[in-house]
Amino acid sequence: MLSRLRFDAAKSAGRRYPEAPHRYRGEFERDRDRIVHSRAFRRLENKTQVFPPDLSDHCRTRLTHTLEASQIARTAAKVLGLNCELVEALALVHDIGHPPFAHFGEDELDRQMRRFGESFDHNHHALRIVEQFERLYPRFPGLNLTFEVREGIVKHSRDFEPGEIPELDEYLPGLRPPLEAQLIDLCDEVAYNTADLDDGLSAGLLDAAAVARATPVFAELLETAECQFPGSNERLRLLEAIRGLVDYLVTGLIEGTVEAAKGLTDSEEVRRAPGRIARYASGPAAANAQLKQLLRAQVYQSELVQVERRKSTGKIAELFDYLLEHPEALPETYVEDTIDLPRHRVVCDYIAGMTDVFFQRTYANMLGR
Repeated sequence: MLSRLRFDAAKSAGRRYPEAPHRYRGEFERDRDRIVHSRAFRRLENKTQVFPPDLSDHCRTRLTHTLEASQIARTAAKVLGLNCELVEALALVHDIGHPPFAHFGEDELDRQMRRFGESFDHNHHALRIVEQFERLYPRFPGLNLTFEVREGIVKHSRDFEPGEIPELDEYLPGLRPPLEAQLIDLCDEVAYNTADLDDGLSAGLLDAAAVARATPVFAELLETAECQFPGSNERLRLLEAIRGLVDYLVTGLIEGTVEAAKGLTDSEEVRRAPGRIARYASGPAAANAQLKQLLRAQVYQSELVQVERRKSTGKIAELFDYLLEHPEALPETYVEDTIDLPRHRVVCDYIAGMTDVFFQRTYANMLGR
């Protein structure tokens, strides 16, 4: 459909440290493989998506969410005729900078850094991970990913203007990222909204009737499932409706993007467009907004989730202050690698890299509670 807008790997701006081409893997395939083999990617297995791990063994983690988002993104990219290798690399790396305890952890680290006139953003932290913190290769620091993957990391959620974020000025401020990168943000939305709906229903924070009232499309899908499978149990009918919702949203994303891309002839015109091209068609956009509103009110603001938020953010604040006052408690090799950074940034980076389990163990060992 949009193969004319596909980003051509031959036009890549390359890697920070030049490398010879691989015999049988393309550049974005190499990026994908480096991401999958990184420690930061493996740590996603033990980082919370929304629900705490003691609630259920079946709730999504940050890793399983990443895999679901990647699957959705590959499907959309294939249908649109875009660069599937670039899309896959971007999907797999998009959450690699998340700290422990989901967005609660990110908000608390940002609050701590604001005390020092700085901030914390998981996309910017992801860039630092792939540029500096991962140490897998003797020839260069980081993963030495292509420019386009690094650009997609920092422009995952939004674009920025020249001078707005000076440390990111090399990543073409004022221009849109390739369509492949734009696609990831919305595929990410489809993945986490529908997954949080599923997990919220399983946790008892939502019931099918409330979801149907808030989201008419879901009501139609559920009615269809009940007519088609009257003998099946309620859980299976709910899953059938959720699968239908994923299909509806992805189809809407494909159709909306095709419509918005009319008149564009190549990937350079995508970059120069006044706004992003990837978008939902009007109906799915409305359904997505209704779903987000429901999840915010009934799941993210629920007492179950908020109790976890209060516990986790309080512990992050305590550990942050402890490490500021006791820098000798930081790993020696970690301090050596970050010797030129202010202490608050080193502490922030250290906590951000932790899994939920490692954080709890470190907190207990250092603070004795």
